[in-house]
Amino acid sequence: MKRAFTLAEVLVTLGIIGVVSAMTVPTLMQNHQRKSYVTQLHKVYNELSQALLQYQTDKNALNLSEAGLNSKAAVGDFFKTYFKVVQDCGNTMTPCFSNEYKKINGSAVAFQCTANCSVLASGAAIGTYDEIEGYGKKSVIAIVVDINGAQGPNILGRDAFFMLLFKNGVIDDMGVDPDVIPSKELREQMALGCFSDNRGEWHGCLSKIINDNWEMTY
Repeated sequence: MKRAFTLAEVLVTLGIIGVVSAMTVPTLMQNHQRKSYVTQLHKVYNELSQALLQYQTDKNALNLSEAGLNSKAAVGDFFKTYFKVVQDCGNTMTPCFSNEYKKINGSAVAFQCTANCSVLASGAAIGTYDEIEGYGKKSVIAIVVDINGAQGPNILGRDAFFMLLFKNGVIDDMGVDPDVIPSKELREQMALGCFSDNRGEWHGCLSKIINDNWEMTY
C-alpha cells in the first residue's frame, strides 16, 4: 500500500513555503524595482548623451558652451529640437513633475524644475533647474529628471535625479572637474548628499549609481 501525505504534513509544508515566500518575495520585488529604475535612468542618460553629442556636431562646435547651450532658453530649444516633447509645462512643475519629492530616508527635499519643464515621449519628465557658472566654469546647466514623470514614488535617488551637464559633454551630479577622474572614495563621499537630511543637497545619487556600474546598491 502506497503511503500518502497526511493533512498535517501538507499543512506544515505549506506553512514553511508561506514563511519562506514572505521572507524572500519582498526582497525580490525590491531588487526588481531597483533594476527597473536603473534601466529607465540609463535610457534617459544615454538618450541625453547622444542628443548632446548630436547638438554639438550640428553646431560644429568644440564644446557645448561654444555650441550655445549656456542658458535656460537654449536648453528649452534643445529639448524641443532633439526630443519628442509630448507635454510642455513651461516654468511650472505640475503636471509634468510631482509637486512634492522626498529623499530615501523620508526627509523633504527642495527638488524642483524652474524652467523648460517637459514630458518626453518615453514618459520621463525633464527640465532646467539653474544656469551654473561654478566648478571652474566647466558646467553649463543643471537639470532635473524624473524617469517616470509625476508617477510615484517621487523619491530622489529612485525615480528623481539631479544632473549637471558639463561643457565637454559629461553628465554627472557631483560638480567636480570632469577632466579629472574622481576617486571612488570621493564619489562615495559626494553620494552622501543623496541620503542627508539637508533639503538643499540633491547630489550624489546619479554619481553613486555610475560608480557602482549602473547598479542601485542602496
